[in-house]
Amino acid sequence: MMLSRSSVTYYRDILLTALAPAIWGTTYIITSQILPADRPFTAAMIRALPAGVLLLMCNPRFPEFRDLGRIIILSVLNIALFQTLLFMAAYRLPGGLAAVLGAIQPLCVMFLLWITEGKKPKVITIWAALVGVLGMALLLISAQSVFDSVGIAVALLGAVCMASGVWLTGRWKIQLPVTALSGWQLLIGGIMLVPAAEFVDAPLPNLTWMQYAAYGWLSIAGALIAYGLWFRGIKRLPGVAVASLGLLSPLVAVILGWSILGQQMGVVQVIGLVTVLSSVLIVQRSSHASTR
Repeated sequence: MMLSRSSVTYYRDILLTALAPAIWGTTYIITSQILPADRPFTAAMIRALPAGVLLLMCNPRFPEFRDLGRIIILSVLNIALFQTLLFMAAYRLPGGLAAVLGAIQPLCVMFLLWITEGKKPKVITIWAALVGVLGMALLLISAQSVFDSVGIAVALLGAVCMASGVWLTGRWKIQLPVTALSGWQLLIGGIMLVPAAEFVDAPLPNLTWMQYAAYGWLSIAGALIAYGLWFRGIKRLPGVAVASLGLLSPLVAVILGWSILGQQMGVVQVIGLVTVLSSVLIVQRSSHASTR
């Protein structure tokens, strides 16, 4: 059966948006294995600020005055808070575990859409999201997992921040091109992080070429490219569908840990991976059906 033009466009947008969490899934192994230790504010600032400057150089569009407050709020949620919490979790937890806790994102978005806009999710969508959480729980069952309470708390809070950012970005529909919308958030969020990077984190040591390359990847791929694709997706796709794609981040993190670091992946973990992927696919199909 041939897909309609609208379906082809929808799934193309899904694939492009999915690249963002796939790229973010590399953050954990890079942070734990390459970056100087215990500098979450510095890592978040270096990721966000240069990318924001570059994007605004490419498209120097200014937001309307009424949208300034909204962009500041989104900058806090999507960049300053989320990126800091992301790196805190990456420093304190194994990569897969840190990303796994983001499984609550789709449920958070569903809840926000339900209580604020009356958009009750389909039963199949709720079950698919719960199955995603189950799959993540299966990924946690490992003798190598380290359950650091602070790391778990910041990872969960980061998921809530990202879910709130997805919901508000879709709700407010700020009239800016994706490059400018991404650029302003990265720039403002990066500037917010400068004082903490300067006065809370220890100064950076002399960096190796590998560490320079790691920071470059986090900024160019992890911010400039990934956030452009992410906000493009939020503008074009249902919020629940976008949030569900965030589950691809732990899949990438776990696969990298298994293939590069030699972390064990037994039958239970493989079942978890398949379960999560199935959850993502079901949510995408359900969300597409609801838009037709």
